[in-house]
Amino acid sequence: MSEPRINERIRVPEVRLVGPNGEQVGIVRVEDALRLAAEADLDLVEVAPMAKPPVAKLMDFGKFKYEAAQKAREARKNQVNTVIKEIKLRPKIDPHDYGTKKGHVVRFLNGGDKVKVTIMFRGREQSKPELGFRLLQRLAEDVSELGFVESAPKQDGRNMVMVLGPTKKKADAKAEQRKRREDASRHDDEPHEAEAQAPVAEVAEAARPE
Repeated sequence: MSEPRINERIRVPEVRLVGPNGEQVGIVRVEDALRLAAEADLDLVEVAPMAKPPVAKLMDFGKFKYEAAQKAREARKNQVNTVIKEIKLRPKIDPHDYGTKKGHVVRFLNGGDKVKVTIMFRGREQSKPELGFRLLQRLAEDVSELGFVESAPKQDGRNMVMVLGPTKKKADAKAEQRKRREDASRHDDEPHEAEAQAPVAEVAEAARPE
């Protein structure tokens, strides 16, 4: 996006002038607008070049550009890309493996990521898709407090696929993780009560008359 024209680069006979606080000054000759800008130690900035006449505003253009850059940087920092994690299960998974896989799903959802859960059928298992469907339903119910079924279970060749979406937004999850790290760091820096009181006890012991 190109920068607006400012000051002497505004080559029109007159502008609709807006004051520094947004007040409407009216239609004035561009020479008068430039004089007002110079008297106020501000810039004359063309903000609506296609209007008839063009709209120009009195402002500190350097400060305006700095604040706009800060906002753009903050927006980029807060922007989070959607990540889809994948977990693969077998229809006849044993309880221990299921617990491990479910733990991964919980961690991903807690982090604000989507999870693609794939049931892999082999051989004669393909004739019993209900096994995979029931397993996916069970997993969705087990993590229902953290995620929701974004894409219902469906057959995809030899596999059955379901997508879980996090109830927590990615940005919120990152903010919570950052806060936990800061709290943990602050807790580690604080002296333990016993350590803080030890020197006092030693001084009192040394000062006691024999």
